[in-house]
Amino acid sequence: MGLAEDIIYIIIAGLATGLVANRLGIPPIVGYIIGGIIIGPHTGGITVSDVPRIELLAEIGVALLLFSIGLDLSFKEIRSVRAVALIGTTVQIALTALFGFGMGRLMGLPAPASVVLGMTLSLSSTMVVLKTLMNRGLMGTLSSRVMVGMLIVQDLAAIPLMIFIPHLVSTGDLASLGLVILKAAVLLGAIVVVGMRVLPLVLKTVARLESRELFLITVTAIGLGVGFCTHLFGLSLAFGAFVAGMVINQSEYSHQALSDIIPLRDIFGLFFFTSIGMLLDPAFLLANLSTVAMLVPAVIGAKFIIFFAITRAFRYRNIVPLAAGLSLAQIGEFSFVLARTGLQNNVIDRGLYALILATAVITMIVTPFLAMLAGPLYSLRNRFFRTERYQTVNLPAGGLTDHVVIAGGGRVGATIAGILHHLGVACAVIDQDFRRFEQARGIGCTTVFGDATQEPVLAAAGVMRARLLIMTVPSIQSARTIIATALSLAPGIAVIARGDSDEQADELYAMRVREVVRPEFEAGLEIIRQSLLALDYPAAAIQQYTDDVRRSRSSPLLRANADYSLLAGLRSAAHLLELAWIDIAPESPAAGRSIKDLAVRSRTGVSVVGVFRDGLFTPNPDADFSLRENDHVAIIGTPAGKKAFESLVAPGEAGNQPHTEAGT
Repeated sequence: MGLAEDIIYIIIAGLATGLVANRLGIPPIVGYIIGGIIIGPHTGGITVSDVPRIELLAEIGVALLLFSIGLDLSFKEIRSVRAVALIGTTVQIALTALFGFGMGRLMGLPAPASVVLGMTLSLSSTMVVLKTLMNRGLMGTLSSRVMVGMLIVQDLAAIPLMIFIPHLVSTGDLASLGLVILKAAVLLGAIVVVGMRVLPLVLKTVARLESRELFLITVTAIGLGVGFCTHLFGLSLAFGAFVAGMVINQSEYSHQALSDIIPLRDIFGLFFFTSIGMLLDPAFLLANLSTVAMLVPAVIGAKFIIFFAITRAFRYRNIVPLAAGLSLAQIGEFSFVLARTGLQNNVIDRGLYALILATAVITMIVTPFLAMLAGPLYSLRNRFFRTERYQTVNLPAGGLTDHVVIAGGGRVGATIAGILHHLGVACAVIDQDFRRFEQARGIGCTTVFGDATQEPVLAAAGVMRARLLIMTVPSIQSARTIIATALSLAPGIAVIARGDSDEQADELYAMRVREVVRPEFEAGLEIIRQSLLALDYPAAAIQQYTDDVRRSRSSPLLRANADYSLLAGLRSAAHLLELAWIDIAPESPAAGRSIKDLAVRSRTGVSVVGVFRDGLFTPNPDADFSLRENDHVAIIGTPAGKKAFESLVAPGEAGNQPHTEAGT
């Protein structure tokens, strides 16, 4: 079957190794690379026969990857960390490239090959780092935003590096290099100017056809078509695809284009990563084991030091430098592109290419494990060395006592903090996300910037003197650590936590948590309540059912609490009564008659609690108050009573005869 058979091998191998990697907590792309090694031409057994053609498919994968990055590129992501992202990353690339150049010269490589080695070492893996952060639930933290900002700038830097590499073999031909840069600039300007006017119109025309299939084909054709145009002008396919993505990014169709292209990108990305694995020769790795064993720790160590020092230099403290250094210490996927460009242009030989490949694969595989060391190493550092001063704002002069500590912040935490502050309840918010930190700070609450799993951070929030700890963090791993640390500091503190499942709730209750709130469960109950009301189920029966379900899922401590039972009963009573506004139509038989004459209470069971007339509101009108046409009448009572009152005042109701008994 030829190429078709090879594609089947790749998809099956990628699926198998990707599933195993996912089960081990490793990003699937690492599994894809290992799958490529297994079915590669160097390992025997089931083997892909046409590697060059697979490499061509891999080039499309790289183009689609860059296209999707262009579609998703958000300068808002790096605005708050723009200094370290723009300046710091530029310094990092230069320092890492210089380190790589020195390593190359020590290894006896010629200067051009050493430059390529330095370039490949300077980039980190966007996909591996982002997948690792998402798997650990750390997206949105200050550490993650610093890393994302630096990765975006690295991805942008890969484009000029790709343009520069082919001219390393002719170092004296500066005019040729200048011509290429000028050509790239002119072509980029033409694509942007023309694309900004033409591409949105094309997408708008296709979108009107309401065919998702044609929209996907159009988006793919734009990305690869623009890439092919840049290829014809001597630039890379990936460069043009990236520019096309940035152009579409400015249109209203960017989100739909990105969501449609992601599955196609992932499929061709599978070809890219498996092709990398296919080119890794285990025999070469064994034969050069000493060199690889020297290069891998040297690269990881050097990049860790560089990233750590740069983030510290830009005044990031606490766990941020440690997390950035450990998470960004690998060699990235665009390094493969740079190495392949160097190989195709005879700047490096296959031996160095294989060495870069082996080093990159190993560093990518160990990245998730290195990232997990940030928390334990940070705790160990704080145990043996003087802890850093945590940023705390809005702290009263006398400190906080008998207050509420909110660990986790976020949207839920910010809402809770705002309500407590409005009610005059003292609270302290702990958050690691700088945006949420600033939001809580603006509310006026005492706010601590830091990781709530760390003992010094909880101590800075005064958890030892607090009355209640509210945890809004969604991660059960973080919740375990926070509870254990808080209870060790304040054994008697009451804890209310968030849980996403019954299993998590049971685990948290076993840790002496007072109550576990499940957001999805509460949302489901409210949807059921509203749905049954719309289906005309009795309100009393609905409320009784939802209260029974909620009570059965609550902790034994709260079920036995008399105040909780009273609160549940009051909530039920509130739901059984409805406040409604009813308009008195000009033809209504109630117009010109008093509340007493209509016998509202005895005939409907509701009470008239207010009337809005001619811009004036009359609260609690007495029995002699007469209704007029166009009055807006506020009543309170049961749903059945509301319907009876609507019938009483409806136009054309002949049976509404005056009654002598009073009723309000």
